[in-house]
Amino acid sequence: MRELAPGNSSTPTVALLTPGPFNSAFFEHVFLSQQMGVELVEGSDLVCAEHKLWMKTVHGLKQIDVLYRRIDDDYLDPVVFRPDSVLGVAGLTAAIRAGAVSVVNAIGTGVADDKAIFAYTPHMIYYYLGEQPLLPIVETHLLREADVRQRVLRDLDRYVIKPTGASGGYGVVIGPRTGEEELRAVRARIEANPAGYVAQPMITLSVHPTLVDGPDGLPALAPRHVDLRPFVLLGARPRLLAGGLTRVALRPGSMIVNSSQGGGSKDTWVLGE
Repeated sequence: MRELAPGNSSTPTVALLTPGPFNSAFFEHVFLSQQMGVELVEGSDLVCAEHKLWMKTVHGLKQIDVLYRRIDDDYLDPVVFRPDSVLGVAGLTAAIRAGAVSVVNAIGTGVADDKAIFAYTPHMIYYYLGEQPLLPIVETHLLREADVRQRVLRDLDRYVIKPTGASGGYGVVIGPRTGEEELRAVRARIEANPAGYVAQPMITLSVHPTLVDGPDGLPALAPRHVDLRPFVLLGARPRLLAGGLTRVALRPGSMIVNSSQGGGSKDTWVLGE
């Protein structure tokens, strides 16, 4: 992140912008800021002046060169986005445009979270790199296409339905584990807004021994579903980290690993080159 700082500062100041302690991932924000040795700030700790971003300290204002933001675009700058937001800082967009601060991730990168983008991933790899993907993606059906939608709706109980614009596991419906009444409601939502949903076949996630509270109140090992999320960092050059984040579904049998849905995280050990 220091490599992303504008200008030639040899000691850039990096800060992590969090929504605060009421956010479900706040423990992660605290951990990251401590481990990286960067400032942990909320919107109320920051101010924009002279098209620069400043942090309030007991010694006065200190300029922020790189901001790692963990809040959505809509709440980042009340001047440009939601005027009722108190999570961001007024004038941040102007500071970005002036080249006085770098924001990670940049405004607009959330488009990659749109589930419909996932269906095009193999095409993008071939287009930009001229290569075929080494790993296959989960088959993803775009329900805005009438023939695809008709086929999925015919066997709705076989698919996992995901809203294209949501994140954090919100709105995900796992067809094989859903009752008829809820499936009828999902069908109605799809027919009303086909472009707002994608469908994927049910994929059984791996399970991993996980330390949980046993029935007698003592720690016990039990299988829980997990997924592994690797990290690619882009500074002066791209770096693929030798590790990643393992999300774990802490509820027995749950396939939803997101922290906002009661999931947790586990250490990931990479053995070998």
